[in-house]
Amino acid sequence: MNHKLAVIVTIGALCTTAALPAEAGALHGGFVGRNASGGVTGGRVSAARGPNGGAYAHGAVTKTDGAGNATTSRGTAYRGPNGATGERSATNTRNADGSASHQSQVAASGSKGSVQSNGSYTKNADGSASGERGTTATGANGGSYTGDTSYTKGQGVTHTGTCTNSAGVSSAC
Repeated sequence: MNHKLAVIVTIGALCTTAALPAEAGALHGGFVGRNASGGVTGGRVSAARGPNGGAYAHGAVTKTDGAGNATTSRGTAYRGPNGATGERSATNTRNADGSASHQSQVAASGSKGSVQSNGSYTKNADGSASGERGTTATGANGGSYTGDTSYTKGQGVTHTGTCTNSAGVSSAC
């Protein structure tokens, strides 16, 4: 399972909002069972709609393989009554050899601006680890921020960030 599955889970969760009545309401559901890999797969989905038009949907799936490996993918999306929207998806994997990984992304937009961020982290079986995250945000006035942060175990964290005003000219962050 990977980041693509997290997006599929998010889309599936969003589809459940179509089953909600026009008035406020909520749905919840889940499943669990043995899988062909000798492990267990389980998941859940929930969705709700408020009286003023806001809604959210969330879904998650976890799969094990019976050999000590596990992956969880999840996604959430919302729409506010004011038209703001957002979504987040992530996948975490833990392997029998002690290695692990995480991938995630988030995006939101509304009348005050927008933000997008993507990141990943990997811990290898030998104990080495590294991660990174990139973020872009734009304000309602057109100013923006772009930043990248990275981490390597034993070397520390590095960060770069730039800001621009609505004319595209670099400005102090």
